[in-house]
Amino acid sequence: MQAYDVVIIGAGHNGLTCAAYLGMAGLKVKVLERRSIVGGAAVTEEFHPGFRNSVAAYAVSLLNPKVIADLRLFDRGLKIVERRAQNFLPTLDGRYLLAAEGRTESNIAKFSRSDAGRFAAFARELDASADLLRELVLQAPPNLTRGAKLGSLRELVKAGRLGNRVRRLSTENLRTLLELLTKSAADYLDGWFEGELVKAWLGFDAIVGNYASPYTAGSAYVLLHHAFGEVNGKKRVWGHAIGGMGAITQAMARAAAAHGVEIETEAPVREVLIEKGRAAGVVLEDGRVVRGKAVAANVNPKLLYTAMIPQTALDPDFLRRMRAWRCGSGTFRINLALSELPSFTALPGRDCADHHTAGIILGPSLDYMDRAYCDARTSGWSREPIIELVIPSTLDDTLAPPGAHVASLFCQHVAPQLPDGRSWSTHREKVADLMIETVDRYAPGFKASVVARQALSPFDLEQVFGLTGGDIFHGAMTLDQLFWARPALGYAEYRGAVKGLYHCGSGAHPGGGVTGAPGHNAARAIIADQRWRVWWQSVVARKQAPQPIGRGR
Repeated sequence: MQAYDVVIIGAGHNGLTCAAYLGMAGLKVKVLERRSIVGGAAVTEEFHPGFRNSVAAYAVSLLNPKVIADLRLFDRGLKIVERRAQNFLPTLDGRYLLAAEGRTESNIAKFSRSDAGRFAAFARELDASADLLRELVLQAPPNLTRGAKLGSLRELVKAGRLGNRVRRLSTENLRTLLELLTKSAADYLDGWFEGELVKAWLGFDAIVGNYASPYTAGSAYVLLHHAFGEVNGKKRVWGHAIGGMGAITQAMARAAAAHGVEIETEAPVREVLIEKGRAAGVVLEDGRVVRGKAVAANVNPKLLYTAMIPQTALDPDFLRRMRAWRCGSGTFRINLALSELPSFTALPGRDCADHHTAGIILGPSLDYMDRAYCDARTSGWSREPIIELVIPSTLDDTLAPPGAHVASLFCQHVAPQLPDGRSWSTHREKVADLMIETVDRYAPGFKASVVARQALSPFDLEQVFGLTGGDIFHGAMTLDQLFWARPALGYAEYRGAVKGLYHCGSGAHPGGGVTGAPGHNAARAIIADQRWRVWWQSVVARKQAPQPIGRGR
């Protein structure tokens, strides 16, 4: 039976990132993926003959520049292009807001000169907090532990360094950071702006993938989380990978393979093998055992600890915490094949224009977004949903036949589990109809342009991509599940609740999004532990070796 230094569960982007770094360090690595393709939720698939799309994750910004450089992703075929406009928010009464480089303030001024005048200051304050987050995403958080052990002292030093970095913020920037960590997005934005459309534009980032109202305390952090990204060196810019999101993970897989990593698809893992209180490999669904000195899990922590590890191997308090780990992002995902581009009442025309390349947000106010959330909580889905429409084929002609297009609909809110025992398999198509009809209200004729569709409810996202509760972040990003509490206090440095087990997915710091950061950070922890283990074993071996018999004088 072949043994590896590290066995990785899941070939999503973080699993592949972790594998590539481990391979570069000279470790023997095996990646096991249950689907027939690598990439997890960052994949490109043909969903209708001739039409390919990023079927789950659909836009690029948070992918870390260091990961791109270290894995040489651009050399391995990845190309990322910027949107010609960042966002387009049309209304039913013919108004619109277009956010684009050099044009955003003038567009805001159409609704409020005061808001336009304040936007630059708002952006500077948000950037100050986002810059701090950029520094922290590739660092393990201080791991809060008790006692006066060496490890506790090390974490205390780490916390001190963090404190010194925060202390360098101005009083105003420190106040902004505190507000972003604790306030609702609505409260935070109300302190800056008066116009509903500009607040809706900025507030969308606080609820995307987040099953919450913009009035929910802590939702401002999710806004900040979506602000630390960059594309081709430009901060807070969004773009698209040519060839779809699968181009990212295919480049990562090539990077891993170039350093000797073995990747096996159609290899679902049933459980983590525990021997003498330590992770010793995994057992596959077909009964095969793959042994490793360490196991790294690129899966939701709730799934890992409640379904893949024997409960007897876990501390009862920790297991209770993992059972209570909050998942569910309220997301309904649709991929569309279109015969033509939409023409919006607010900005007519079917020829490709800047706004067609943008993230098109249908959700004209924070109150509208709040109603959508409340509706889903009580009825199962929003009667007037929030939708981001993205048409990547306006920037990438490899995705659809000439003259045709593909579109992604990222729809909210829907309940991860429908009330009254109803099934998503029964209601999926009805809800998909509602989403398409909602777009048609803003762009008459859109429904008629739909050639084919692929609808994915939260249940489908879980079944297909392993996203527990349809949660694209592997766990809610609220203050009790962030930083040193992700996934739990005492386990923030990527080392799991069983020796030899590591967290390398979005359920670890810094959280969700296609970042590669958890995979990078977990690899660093694994490499450090492996080197320490090899050194310690050599020390033990020397002590146990027979000593030469000295000769008397």
